[in-house]
Amino acid sequence: MSRKKVVVALGHRALGTTLPEQYEATKRTAKILANLVEAGADITISHSNAPQVGMIHTAMNEFSKERSDYTPAPMSVCSAMSQGYIGYDLQNALRSELLKRGIYKPVCTILTQVMVDPYDEAFSEPVKIIGRLLTKEEADKEERNGNFVTKVEGGYRRIVAAPKPQGIIEIDSIRALSDLGHVVIACGGGGIPVLAQGVNLKGASAVIEKDYASGRMAELLNADIFMILTSVEHVSIGYKTDSETPLEHITVEQAKGYIDDDQFEPNTMLPKVEAGVSFLEKGTGRKVIITSIDKALEGFLGKTGTIIE
Repeated sequence: MSRKKVVVALGHRALGTTLPEQYEATKRTAKILANLVEAGADITISHSNAPQVGMIHTAMNEFSKERSDYTPAPMSVCSAMSQGYIGYDLQNALRSELLKRGIYKPVCTILTQVMVDPYDEAFSEPVKIIGRLLTKEEADKEERNGNFVTKVEGGYRRIVAAPKPQGIIEIDSIRALSDLGHVVIACGGGGIPVLAQGVNLKGASAVIEKDYASGRMAELLNADIFMILTSVEHVSIGYKTDSETPLEHITVEQAKGYIDDDQFEPNTMLPKVEAGVSFLEKGTGRKVIITSIDKALEGFLGKTGTIIE
């Protein structure tokens, strides 16, 4: 079996939530990723970061309230910090697991910036909730500072935009290391959203959906397979209804039809299927596999999961 270039997008289950949970979760995930390497996959890894970036954002901003000599951390900085500490645990766990199996493959994390369009409509309609519960006074202050808030049970929360990824700043570095046989962890949490200002890059107050950024990376790397590991073995239509039907092998046109019929949850499965369709439409001979992390190897071998091609 010839080796395949595979971009693997890891969901929340692969990482846990707290620091101790993450440390243990990444060790379990490393075994699953090592199985893919042994089976013939040259992997580049992306991952979610929602609990981690929320924790960092809350901690940094609460700390700044207690210490007048410290300033709140913008979302772009919180995203960068989450990439670093998730990558630290994941790369060490995977390096160790590969060495135990007699496989020498360098593993590294690249702090990844992702270009977004300042005119993306998402900036006028923020939807991603972040940070802790706010009082009315705190919410008013956030709005005076130019941020968006939304009313929730018990108070208010900040919300930020979720623009679509346009380009990956470090893609040449990711590609160079991948082509040398390294395992690269990149586009963590969808990447750090940035805006171009002349020759400078400025962090945007936003978060990027991890699946869209992962699909974009798979496209730019000309991957053979884009694998999305989530909490379910198959994508389903009629989800959570009496007519729920798991999808096994579908075409791009079928996937687009199900999207048009609103068959997928907007904030969970829809981005995965849309990212997969976009990846497939921008190349030939490609495949998308969506399955649970526990079934990753079986999915790679074509024995389970939802395959789109």
